[in-house]
Amino acid sequence: MPPDGPPRASFGERLAAAREAKGSLCVGIDPHPGLLAAWGLEDTPAGLERFSSTVLDAVGPVCAAVKPQVALYERHGSRGLAVLESVLARAAEAGVLTIADAKRGDIGSTLQAYAEAWLGEGRPLAADAVTLSPYLGFESLRPALDLAAATGRGVFVLALTSNPEGRSVQHVGGEQSVARSIAHAAAAENTGAGPGSVGLVVGATVGDAPERLGLDLAGLNGPILAPGVGAQGAGARELHSTFGGALPLVLPTSSRAVLAAGPASAELRAAAEHARDELA
Repeated sequence: MPPDGPPRASFGERLAAAREAKGSLCVGIDPHPGLLAAWGLEDTPAGLERFSSTVLDAVGPVCAAVKPQVALYERHGSRGLAVLESVLARAAEAGVLTIADAKRGDIGSTLQAYAEAWLGEGRPLAADAVTLSPYLGFESLRPALDLAAATGRGVFVLALTSNPEGRSVQHVGGEQSVARSIAHAAAAENTGAGPGSVGLVVGATVGDAPERLGLDLAGLNGPILAPGVGAQGAGARELHSTFGGALPLVLPTSSRAVLAAGPASAELRAAAEHARDELA
């Protein structure tokens, strides 16, 4: 259910305000076992909590959003998900936007349940936005699209991912590609006034694929989450080349390149500021 009282501004509007205030960088909170070890932390829920809190406190004030990788919390079972709940709650209290990188996708009542978990008002795992997989058909995402609109939240739909295996599905059809149909369907959700809240995931390392496959990213009127900045090789040049006129919509995401600067908070924040400023 939507919150009581005045309606929350849409996710698109809140993201635009965050980008205006703090720049366009999104930082992934990715507690990989190797990173935990590099920080001198155990691969346990307690280590997860320390890692996540340190990252949030350090980068929250200098980035537009944070993106917890849900799988890295799920691997610790209920205690790991409890840590994720805490991270999301603390981010909300601090006014930091969160994107739950869950990549959920299903049909009917199951997708409705996923939507309620990640987008429902008052739910322990509710984030400001969630990533979704459309490969059971874009319209299968309808419960999440509708609930996000009702609660002032957002979604990012996978369109062009950077993994080589994605081409076997996303690139099919050439200029009438699957990715193009997803981008077109997402744009159709963003027809109201102001910045839309239905975004796409397009990897920062996909090169000229958007142009080759006929995606009108500039016409999306919604945010484009672009993972792959930093350690995966994408920088300002790649972003300009890949997104062109759609660059003002892009939310570049860096994880490993920023997180490797930890565990000292000052170094983490400096790494995030450096990444943000290099992409400006």
